[in-house]
Amino acid sequence: MSMAFPATTNRMTPITSITTHSFLPSTRTSSLVNYRPRPRRTNEGTRKFLIRASRTESKEVVLGSRAPHFELPEPLTGKIWNLDDFESHPAMLVMFICNHCPFVKLLKKEMVKLSSFYMKEGLAVVAISSNSVLTHPQDGPEYMAEDAILFNYPFPYLYDESQDVARDFGAVCTPEFFLYKKEGRRPFELVYHGQFDDSRPSTNVPVTGRDLSTAIDRVLSGQPVPSVQKPSVGCSIKWHPK
Repeated sequence: MSMAFPATTNRMTPITSITTHSFLPSTRTSSLVNYRPRPRRTNEGTRKFLIRASRTESKEVVLGSRAPHFELPEPLTGKIWNLDDFESHPAMLVMFICNHCPFVKLLKKEMVKLSSFYMKEGLAVVAISSNSVLTHPQDGPEYMAEDAILFNYPFPYLYDESQDVARDFGAVCTPEFFLYKKEGRRPFELVYHGQFDDSRPSTNVPVTGRDLSTAIDRVLSGQPVPSVQKPSVGCSIKWHPK
């Protein structure tokens, strides 16, 4: 089903400790340059840049399993969110994302459009970053707040510092999508754990959100979601060094 997603508006105002910073990308500090494209020389002497990112597929999670409990802070506002905050919704989308991953960057604008559209239809949406700031400081909470403002996220973007929530969900990559349905007083049950669409960095496949939006349409209309689902592909979650 093809959707025309409306434009979004700013969801909330940042806390004071965040507003002391400028949120233009050009003002980021040198700690944000850990991820760099590597230049190469061609025969013509011009420079091209190669995106180097490891590909990781989401692992199989049992459909029908319950949504794990979580209680995580939102760096933008300082609010603590937990699973119970979404109990009144008929469905919930949990997205594991981060700031730096090129697979996530490719989808950000369409994720915002898709989320904004379906949130008006009753879908609860929450994004979580579980990457280690020890290895990837550009994914830390301060920069998460910047990203939420820069892309006007309509959903809370939560920080999983311990990485326990990622492990509880079985998340291994970014982006990774978990779509749950809820019937009455029953707990959220997993119905979709697949890709956003067929688009990938450095390909000509357009970003449409087709796979995920089709699953959401079926959940919100009370139809079953097919169990055959393409895994999400992205960067590996950056676990804390041992």
